Amino acid sequence: MTVAVIADIIASRRLDDRAGAQRAIVESVRMVQHDLPVAGGPLAPVVGDELQGEYDDLSGALASLLLLRLALPDDVDCRFGVGVGEVRPIELADRTVPEGPAWWAAREAIDHIERLQTRAAPLARTWIVLAEGQDASMTETIALARAYALSRDQLVSAMSERSRRLTYGRCVGRSQRELADIEGISQSAVSQALSAAGSAALVEGFAALTARVRS
Repeated sequence: MTVAVIADIIASRRLDDRAGAQRAIVESVRMVQHDLPVAGGPLAPVVGDELQGEYDDLSGALASLLLLRLALPDDVDCRFGVGVGEVRPIELADRTVPEGPAWWAAREAIDHIERLQTRAAPLARTWIVLAEGQDASMTETIALARAYALSRDQLVSAMSERSRRLTYGRCVGRSQRELADIEGISQSAVSQALSAAGSAALVEGFAALTARVRS
């Protein structure tokens, strides 16, 4: 089983600096991969405003995408389509083209989340689809993952850029004192910002996702 992820930049055509947005995403992906080196390849730009990547398991993929959302600056945001299933890459003379049910599911997922953003859940950014032909026992896991992703997206989308930085720091194990020194504010201000943003739930969820990776 492979977890395929397609990401695209939201409202990219309205950005004043599209190239700068791409660079910010690539730099954020590199930082996330350094801080959480999960199995599989990280997201990489492919064409236009789209990035793609493959991960070895769903927990690692969701943990990485959370850190990426927390790492992005205020003026750059992405939506993510996550497909779980088989990958059957096509070998060409000069490159390998990603293909297969996991990628079809990821495309379905990103189309779904875009529709969801325009109606019931404007702050939603992540959707997960189980590819056809996969073990039916995965259905409940995917349903739980969708519910978790919607809830955490609501929290992250409502955060300020500083609150996201602070939450990222807590996820990767930095103390409130360290974060206060980095931000040039008091430890009390860090604590208040984290509390107001609801960061504790995200940090605990991240710890649950990465328990196996970090053990």
